[in-house]
Formats: sequence, structure tokens, C-alpha cells
Amino acid sequence: MSATDRLTRFRVEGMDCASCASKIDRAVRRLPEIDDVRVSVVAGTMTVTHGEDADLAEVARKVDSLGYRTSLLAREPAHGKADENPTGATACCGGHGHDHNDHGADHGHQHHHARIDGPWWRSSKARLTILCAAALAAAFVVAHIFPQTAFWSFTLAMTVGLVPIARRALAGAMNGSPFSIETLMTVAAAGAVVIDAAEEAAVVVVLFLIGELLEGIATGRARASIRALADLMPKTALLERDGKTETVPADSLAVGAVVLVRPGDRVPADGTVLSGESAVDEAPVTGESVPKRKEPGDTVFAGTVNQDGVLRVEVTAAAADNTISRVIALVEEAQESKAPTERFIDRFSRYYTPGVMVVAALIAVLPPLVGGAEWATWIYRGLAVLLIGCPCALVISTPAAIAASLSAGARRGLLMKGGAVLEGLGRIDHAAFDKTGTLTEGKPQVTDIAGIGMDEREVLRLAAALEAGSSHPLARAILGRAERDGIAIMPASDAAALGGKGVTGMLEGRRLLLASPRAAAETAPLDSALQTRIAALNDDGKTVSLLLVDNTIAGLIALRDEPREDAVEGLAALRRLGADAVMLTGDNARTAKAIGGTLGIEVHAELLPQDKQRIVGEMRAKGYRVAKVGDGINDAPALAAADIGIAMGGGTDVALETADAAILHGRVTDVADMIALSRATMRNIWQNITIALGLKAVFLVTTVLGVTGLWPAILADTGATVLVTANAMRLLAWRGMK
Repeated sequence: MSATDRLTRFRVEGMDCASCASKIDRAVRRLPEIDDVRVSVVAGTMTVTHGEDADLAEVARKVDSLGYRTSLLAREPAHGKADENPTGATACCGGHGHDHNDHGADHGHQHHHARIDGPWWRSSKARLTILCAAALAAAFVVAHIFPQTAFWSFTLAMTVGLVPIARRALAGAMNGSPFSIETLMTVAAAGAVVIDAAEEAAVVVVLFLIGELLEGIATGRARASIRALADLMPKTALLERDGKTETVPADSLAVGAVVLVRPGDRVPADGTVLSGESAVDEAPVTGESVPKRKEPGDTVFAGTVNQDGVLRVEVTAAAADNTISRVIALVEEAQESKAPTERFIDRFSRYYTPGVMVVAALIAVLPPLVGGAEWATWIYRGLAVLLIGCPCALVISTPAAIAASLSAGARRGLLMKGGAVLEGLGRIDHAAFDKTGTLTEGKPQVTDIAGIGMDEREVLRLAAALEAGSSHPLARAILGRAERDGIAIMPASDAAALGGKGVTGMLEGRRLLLASPRAAAETAPLDSALQTRIAALNDDGKTVSLLLVDNTIAGLIALRDEPREDAVEGLAALRRLGADAVMLTGDNARTAKAIGGTLGIEVHAELLPQDKQRIVGEMRAKGYRVAKVGDGINDAPALAAADIGIAMGGGTDVALETADAAILHGRVTDVADMIALSRATMRNIWQNITIALGLKAVFLVTTVLGVTGLWPAILADTGATVLVTANAMRLLAWRGMK
């Protein structure tokens, strides 16, 4: 890719199978100045990498000539942000001299591919299918009343559906896809008429159109599952301006704006809570079933639902960059990236389809030529083999499953950048975790409170009085614990920080000091029992602070960055999947071993980023398939070194862009869920391939033996396509490991 290359994204309406994508890909690649083409059937998009002099109007016309409808989405430098229409709103290509109003009329029936954005019976594809079926029914009636007209009646009925199919076949052949499904269908139907099987030819065309319609409906379901994410965004927001609130369009909010989110409202943008407390339902974005408590300083995501309190939120991302927009963009891009299995089947189908035509031709001509068999019988069987050989079910077996899987994962906050990542996750047998913010919450919690001649609640009250107003992580932990315990906090007077030692102040006429054990020992001696207790807490990876009242030790508070609630469960789930886990952390060895002991995981501590990268490399050198799980910032080298890099991080830029995959809500169990989803997808793909090839093998034998003919042949192909698509769509209902 050269420095002058640009990316242009098009909306392509009417694609509903991998064959559609393949035809578009081949046609556009043949144009000058086109370097790369990526087509996503489920997203309904095409991304073209091209030179400065590429004729985008010609690109649109080329795709339209195949029977689709094309419009420009965005144009951007290959390594930069979009500079046209960055919000992704569909823009007409009229600026390129391409009139879509005329286009629609020009194509007539050929343009029967249509995006199913409502009841399926309103689509142009459904109208063509119904029209062809009605013509077939009329032909049956006419043939019954006037038997001598049967051949012409059924031929005319067949022509209603075959003409648009034949036009697509011709357009495909002229653009580099001579062996398309439409070509097989056209040859088989026309051949059937030639051998006086017009009735069967007409039925075959109707069944073919029904199969395509069902394909489109299934693809529409997968497409709708992603489009539903966009529907989570509220249309309006309450903007605070000059002390007043006003209703504005949500997509007009700028970074830094302050919005008011009332109970029951959806959060209109990614942001940080400035004031207020409330439970927020994040299930629409992250799949997290339990609402999360939000307080000042916490992050909220666009599209989540505020439940019981008023929140003032400062916007941190514009509409085009919020979590939902980024998730949608990431999934659409991922669906354009093919898995190894899908690439293999694409290559296989290039040889498979012409091979089927050769076999069908040999079946049709060899028995009459060599054995003197009846020509009509064997031509009929050859045509049936041609229909059986349609690769539609085989070609769609992998992309349908991957698209459904990516969609199901995205709705649970599991983002995977393409089919290759999704497929690779299933082979993971070792997971290397960062500690802070990955296996642990990433912020300290009060774990122990002990009074020495004083009640524990009083120790906490006095410590909180000293920390009131501080934003230090340890201070916030103490204040948070006091609030949860219902302790009223009265700020200490004359509060002052003692560099590297602690904090001091006055409350109720008493001099208070909250300090490290070493600093406290300078004021009051520590007896052996207290030293032993402090050492035990330190061995557990806890940070200890002593409270002194009028220079006398009154109690202690221990804090630690605690493991996530689901860490033990998540690691156990990984072991059940046959994947071992190891902790790689830069934290001190004592703290790391304490957390590792709690979780039952092997620990490597006091590591620099390059050390983590080296250990991951050593694991891979031993033949392990390694997933590195971290926050996506200081773990970047190790994430890159692993087979699969997984970022845990609430939708931040790094979490969505640095690694191969991202977990939005940071649950350890989601790592196991990703692997389980990958394996479920691969099982589904192999089931689909078995269905597609198995049915073809059975009907190939029965057709050659004369047991089955054209009708069962097309039923086998249509049935296989429907079964494969329906099986793939089962993944949309995936809800995680049980």
C-alpha cells in the first residue's frame, strides 16, 4: 500500500450471500487504480483501497451493473481519519455523475437483489418470487384446460424468473465471474426446455428464487442484529448551557459538553460523571446483566440506561467516536476480514464450480456416445447434476457462521477483529494475564480495619476525616468504605500531607495522623504483636496505614487492589476449556504472589514490558497458542507478541484498536467466553460444510442412478442453503458459557 492510497467505503444494497460478495470483489478488482477490495455481506458495505486517480463513479457503476445499488459512505486516507461524511451517513454518489434514480429504472427485474428493511414480502426479491410463482400457477391452470399449450405456458412462466437470473449471469461473466450460481441455473433451466422438460424448468426457477429469498431473509436478520445497536442511541440530549438545560440532537454533542441524564434516560454520549450517583444498566452495550453503580469520576457509555438518580455527565467522545459507533464500525470491518477456513473455501469454490460443469457435461454426453444410451435421459441427468453442484450452500457455510458469531459476541461486549481472530481464539491453550485492572479491579479497596483501644467504625471515621476532599486512590478507597458503612464524614481542619509519610489534621480537638508503619514508628513505637500483624498483612499483598490520635496508635487500615469478583470463576472456566493461565505483572513480587495464591495461578512479577513480551515469545516457542490479556497500554509489546492479543478496558481507544480482540466490560469470564464462542463457531462451520457436501453427495448418486431428477436436485441445493443458513443463525442466540 503506497502513501498516496486512499480508502473509500460504499454502501452496497442487495447482497445476501458470499457469491454476491465474490462477484463484486472480482469485478471491482479489474478496474484501474484499485489495489484492494473488502466486501461485507452482513454489513452491506464495500471498502476499496485505491490510488488518487481511481474513478469512483466507475466503481459504483461497475457494482450497479451486477444488479446492486451503490452509494458512497466515506472516503479517507489509507492511514487516516475519514475526511468526507465521517458520521457514516449514507451519501448519494450523484456527485460522481451517477444518478440512482435512473439506475433503478434501468435494471428492471435484474435488480431483484434488495436490502430487506421491513417485511420480507415488500422486497423486490420477494415480488419477483411471488410473480414467478403466480406465473407458474397460471401455467398449470392453462395447461390443464388447454393441454396442447403446456410446453409454451411453462416456458413463459419460467422466463419470468429466468430472464433476470440470466442477465445477472451475463453481467457476472463479463466482469470475471463466468462460473456463478446464476450461470449454472441458467444453463440447467434452458437445457431443460430444450429436452422438453419445461414444466420442471419452471418449477426449478421458482424453487431457486425461493431459496435466494430465504437466504436474504436470514442475512437480513444478521444485519439487523448489528443495526439494532445503532437504535440504542437516543435522538436527543439535555445540554447544560449558561446554567440552563436545553434539548439538542444527541449527535451534535461536542467533547467537553455537559449533559443531564435523568432516571430512565439513555446516556446520549460516552462521558465521565461530574456529579450525582445512580445505577446504570450497561446490558445493551456490554451484556453485563447487573446494573453498575456510577459516581463522580466513573465512565459511562452511550446507549446505556440510567436507572434511579440524576447524573451530570461531561462528554468525552463525539457521536462518530462513541462506544456504540466504534463497536458497529469494528464489527463491520471484522466481517470484511476473512477467516482462513473461509479463504480456503473461496479458493476451493473457484475450481469446484467449473469442475461441476465439466462433470455434468461428461454425464450428459459420455453414456450416449460410449454406450449408446438415450440422449434425452442423460442430458436430463447431466442438468440435474449441474443443479446439485450449485456451490451456494458451501460458499455461505463459513461467512454466515462468522457473521452471526461476530454479531452475537459484539452484543455481549466481545469484540473480535475479523474471522481470522475468531478462528484463532478457538485454538488458544495458554492465557497470559496482566494483574492490575485485568485480574484485579485496578483500584484499591479497604480489606481490614482494626481498632487498638478504639472501635473499628471510629477508626474509619477519623481516617475518612483526614482524607476528605482527597483524590488519591487510597483516600478514595477509605472514603468509599466509610460511605458504604453509613458513616457521616466531618472533614478534619488544618489537614496537610506529609511528603512520603501520610496526612495529618485536627478533629474535635485531637491531633490525627494517618501514616505508613515506618512513618508512624517515628512518632509512636510499634510493639512486636503489631509488627507481626502488619507483616502478615503485607505478605497478603496489602498496604497498611496506621492511625495515630494524639501521638498514640489507635488502629490500622489495610488496603489492596482486590481480584475481580469473577476472576476465580473465569480462570476455572479457562481450565475447563483446556487453557492454562499465568500472571505477568510489573507489580512487586509479594503483592503479585498474594493475588496469585488467592486465584491459584502461576505468577511472574516485577516485569518490564519487554520482559512480558519475552515470556510470551518463550511460551509460543514451546508450541503453545497464547492469548495475552491486558489493558492495551503498557502491555502493548506482549499483546503484539501473542497469537491473540485481548484488551480489557471499557471501550477506550486502546481497548478497541490496539489488540486483536477487546472485552468491553472487563470480566475475566469473558476470555473463556471468547474461546468458547470461537469453538462453537468452528463446530457450526464444519456442520455446515458437512450438510452442504453431504446432501450433494447423496443426490449426486441418486441422480446418476436415475432415482431423482431436476426437482429433487434444486430442492437439495435450496434445502442445503436454507439448512446451512439457519444453522449459522443459531449463533445469534449465543449467550455465553453455561
